[in-house]
Amino acid sequence: MSESRKPIIGISCGDLNGIGMEIIMKTFSNGDMMDLCTPVVFASSKVASYHRKALNMDHFNFHICNDFGQISDRKANLLNCWNDEVNLEFGKENKEVGKFALKSLQAAVEAFKDGKIDAIVTAPIHKNSIQSEEFKFTGHTDFLESNFEGKSTMMMVSEEMRMALATVHIPLAKVTGIINTEMLTNKLVELSRSLNYDFHKKKGRIAVLALNPHAGDGGVIGDEDEKIVSPAIQSAFDKGVMAFGPFPADSFFGSNKHKHYDAILAMYHDQGLIPFKSMSFGQGVNYTAGLNVIRTSPDHGTGFDIAGKGEASESSFREAVYLACDLVRNKGISVEIHKNPLPIKKGKKDY
Repeated sequence: MSESRKPIIGISCGDLNGIGMEIIMKTFSNGDMMDLCTPVVFASSKVASYHRKALNMDHFNFHICNDFGQISDRKANLLNCWNDEVNLEFGKENKEVGKFALKSLQAAVEAFKDGKIDAIVTAPIHKNSIQSEEFKFTGHTDFLESNFEGKSTMMMVSEEMRMALATVHIPLAKVTGIINTEMLTNKLVELSRSLNYDFHKKKGRIAVLALNPHAGDGGVIGDEDEKIVSPAIQSAFDKGVMAFGPFPADSFFGSNKHKHYDAILAMYHDQGLIPFKSMSFGQGVNYTAGLNVIRTSPDHGTGFDIAGKGEASESSFREAVYLACDLVRNKGISVEIHKNPLPIKKGKKDY
């Protein structure tokens, strides 16, 4: 991205029976957002009109486009991706509606691949509604990994902490069968790289949470931390990663140890997400690290219980847009720094 222009942020609309369009419109009702980026929402003018009327947001208008050549850098753009009639019913799970969440997401993915946008911010999908022959994934992260280069790591980001997950949307009973030393070592190496390239935290310190209570208590409560987690930490450390632990998860946050590290690696979903959301809910952002795409999303779901009522807070979605803009800028700087490095002259002594 040229430093002379704002980043173009592509936005998928999420499940149209949820709060996705509401938080998008509320975010860009603030004209100051267009000073930071050029937003492009992948949806249709018909569904946008439906949501505007249902939420009494007639004061808000998208700049409707049929192709990228019509986009305005001073307005909230909506790119028409379909002309179909969509029968919406707020708060209802509906696979027919889920098809359009996928259309929106696919359009955003293709736009990034074509170099038309600099990052993707995704509004929440309903994991069951979107399931189809085209989408057999547990969520955005797996889908994006299948479309882009790299190995994804789910990272939750807030002012309080950066929480990465070794395993994501899998049953708890399967966690121990997936975690191994090589896998954890790779996660730590990739997490360290993300801290460096994406957040400009060179040699960032990473705390690793133990899998078992009390880190296994020397094998009394499971031996995975001794046989799998600790060797992974040592292996990553030998590769130059500043990784420490494993720390018993129950006392780690209560004693504020998280404040002394640049990132935390949790072994499974709820181990990391419960403390993260307890401290940062509504302000946190989900970042998919490790891929050759920048993708962020809010830290909540479709909000079916409040959909269509005008009660949804846009704060986490707004933070997701902020982080996407920051990451575009940071990655641009990182690419520039690592481009054409000075050659190492052989035969000279280092003093």
